[in-house]
Amino acid sequence: MKYVDEFRDGTLARNLARTIAAAVEAGRRYNLMEFCGGHTHAISRYGIADLLPEAVRLVHGPGCPVCVLPIGRIDGAIHIARKPGVILCTYGDVLRVPASKRTSLIKEKANGLDIRMVYSTLDALKLAQDNPSRMVVFFAIGFETTTPPTALAIKMAEAGGLANFLVYANHVLTPAAIQNILESPEVRELGTVPLDGFIGPSHVSTVIGTRPYEFFAEEYQKPVVIAGFEPLDVMQAILMLVRQLNTGRFVVENEFSRAVSRDGNTKAQALVAEVFELRRVFEWRGLGLVPYSALKIKETYGRFDAERHFDVPEVWVADSPACECGAILRGRRRPVDCKLFGTTCTPDEPMGSCMVSAEGACAAYWTYGRFRSMGGG
Repeated sequence: MKYVDEFRDGTLARNLARTIAAAVEAGRRYNLMEFCGGHTHAISRYGIADLLPEAVRLVHGPGCPVCVLPIGRIDGAIHIARKPGVILCTYGDVLRVPASKRTSLIKEKANGLDIRMVYSTLDALKLAQDNPSRMVVFFAIGFETTTPPTALAIKMAEAGGLANFLVYANHVLTPAAIQNILESPEVRELGTVPLDGFIGPSHVSTVIGTRPYEFFAEEYQKPVVIAGFEPLDVMQAILMLVRQLNTGRFVVENEFSRAVSRDGNTKAQALVAEVFELRRVFEWRGLGLVPYSALKIKETYGRFDAERHFDVPEVWVADSPACECGAILRGRRRPVDCKLFGTTCTPDEPMGSCMVSAEGACAAYWTYGRFRSMGGG
């Protein structure tokens, strides 16, 4: 653990905090969005915001694939699970995301549907191999990080002649969401969500590299620094962003160079490109319909597509008007601004996906008690 501990050194963190404070220009504000939910949790867990000068404000973004999954897609999964002979499997967090009509996958499981939690796509494939008389549907979800394993599972199913394995694809793309945020009236016209730069996601960037973010730095004049998940990673990225803004530079920098390159994992990218293609439009919770922001299975591998096989209806289901999850995902609100937070919405009884997911902002505030120091809860 020595290597990880070096990125959690308290003395170095305090030194970095002093360096950031010294770099901040008088009378200037620095509004920095951490896109990834892993960064949100690191910030809450290690109290990073408490170490920063008041001029540096961290804005939570939509960087949690479970959080941005709309209610209609959960309803689609339930539609599939209700088909005779189906075993639906997915990752643990997805089971608890509220669907419409006050249900969820885990409640449907309790009512008798065969819905199971898996840890990987290989678990889903094994389910299909062990249950040849049943149709096994893998509810695939995630950003670019988890897309290659889904593509590999489809390739393995084809190679193994598995006729009872399908994928309900819900993989979404990080750059499209960033552009949607930057093009939103709240950022571009009204200025109600001030954004000066981005702490870029690390795991996603190990796959896609740093190159896709160069457009945002150049076109929107918003610097991006790719950061690891450890506290010193995040603080170093903040310092790099502050220095860029002070000098009027708008480029992509890579703090997480020990794992991320400019071109990313080209083999993984090629695998995804072979199996998937862009959807024309896809709904994101909090962002609405975002063009070319998600992937669907290509016609070549269409026999593994659960949407085609079961003719899953596309439905638009509005979020609860009392839940602020959508606004939190856009950076308009903090978890403590939601009236449901810590009252009717807790990890045991979540009202919205931001409290369900292990990477959700509400879950981060609750888990690490950040709301208590803010007068909430």
